[in-house]
Amino acid sequence: MTQIEIRSSVELPSQREEIELVTSDGLRLVGEYAAPLDGEPAATLITLHPLPTHGGFMDSHILRKAANRLPALAGISVLRFNTRGTQSPRGTSDGSFGDGVTERADVEAAVEWAQHRGLKNLWLVGWSFGTELALKYGHDKDIVGVILLSPPLHRTTEAELAMWAGSSKRVVALIPEHDDYLQPDEAKRRFATIAHAELLPVDGAKHLWVGETATKTVLNEIVRAVRPERYPLPEVFETS
Repeated sequence: MTQIEIRSSVELPSQREEIELVTSDGLRLVGEYAAPLDGEPAATLITLHPLPTHGGFMDSHILRKAANRLPALAGISVLRFNTRGTQSPRGTSDGSFGDGVTERADVEAAVEWAQHRGLKNLWLVGWSFGTELALKYGHDKDIVGVILLSPPLHRTTEAELAMWAGSSKRVVALIPEHDDYLQPDEAKRRFATIAHAELLPVDGAKHLWVGETATKTVLNEIVRAVRPERYPLPEVFETS
């Protein structure tokens, strides 16, 4: 038996598949699906990356590390993709940046792909710009809920927030203490419309969740929301 220490660069065993999503307006989006080696995933995270005009893409570090760790550690699969016009080592998605408007079709294509694969317990996990997409377009999707990492609430209107009021879908938001855009006190005010929203202030954290401590905090909170019986994540992974 070999023990692998969970550290920044680790990539644990999983089934990895390069995928393409096709949007309702005919664009091809490149992505990857990472699943547990054995059995069906207990849940699937459909991840929505930060702002592509400021360096966000499917390999943004929290999303990449979720795909590298969660299939093995928590039995959770992870779908990552580049929104329209976004480039990464996986390739470049068709189209051009739509400022969060035309990306509605990108979110819908990802959810539909997961549904066609028969995946259960779907969650949207957005980071920064990705939280705007989750909030704007997730309320009417067949998902368990949304997990919001550093939501700026720049593009999400009050009316769009209000669409989540009374919803049975969970809304979990991780709010960094030192966020550049939305800090915990302001987040309480902005999310007041959604009475059931679960706001989790994170002491000492910043918008970009830099460092292994921040990464472990985020991944642990994702697992606590999605599959609490696997919380907290182990510090080592045992393999034969």
